[in-house]
Amino acid sequence: MGIPAAIVERLLREGDDHRCEGAPDNCVRVRALANLPTRFGEYQVVAFENCLDHKDHAAFVHGDVFEQEDVPVRVHSECLTGDAIGSLRCDCRDQLIESLERIGQMPRGIVLYLRQEGRGIGFVNKIRAYQLQDSGYDTVQANELLGFRPDERDYEIAAHMLTALHVRSIEILTNNPAKVRDLERHGIRISGRIPVEIPANEINRPYLRTKRDRMGHLLEVEQDDDLSDYPK
Repeated sequence: MGIPAAIVERLLREGDDHRCEGAPDNCVRVRALANLPTRFGEYQVVAFENCLDHKDHAAFVHGDVFEQEDVPVRVHSECLTGDAIGSLRCDCRDQLIESLERIGQMPRGIVLYLRQEGRGIGFVNKIRAYQLQDSGYDTVQANELLGFRPDERDYEIAAHMLTALHVRSIEILTNNPAKVRDLERHGIRISGRIPVEIPANEINRPYLRTKRDRMGHLLEVEQDDDLSDYPK
């Protein structure tokens, strides 16, 4: 059972009526909601629109999350090369699939899909960063050489989406402490963290090592062992 029909109608009405006060950096509202059977289980898809830049974002909802606490949530930023094409340079697609599979087996949960390609630097700059990585720079160095921070993402949109769905608190599926801190800064109550750890492959070992050593991602002992013999 997903979000009941009466609540769906309420969320759509709230989306139609929603106006952010002041001048927020991001303001998203519910625009459409439909059932979405998937290979990972029964989901509903909620389409959000950013009222300021008109970018679309999505929530894939399993079970009834309305007014619920401790809802398992994966906040996933768009990765065209990984999610759609299956790039081995990152672990994005594997984390997305793992999250959908795990949440699909739980009583309830949400996968938020945010349009923040390339850690927020956009697709063109992401490919420019790949070019630099092909020349020997790591992912942090590449972003910095292009004039960006290592991670330009902002999770205010995700917080707003969760608030729009009336989620009271979440257990977040992530290895990234910065994501936890940013969501909390935007008012989301986080009751726990669920690791989403994907074993390294031959191509993405340096990328995962950089996430662990330079960006503070929390990787377990097994992953440490897997990466320990790779030259730095």
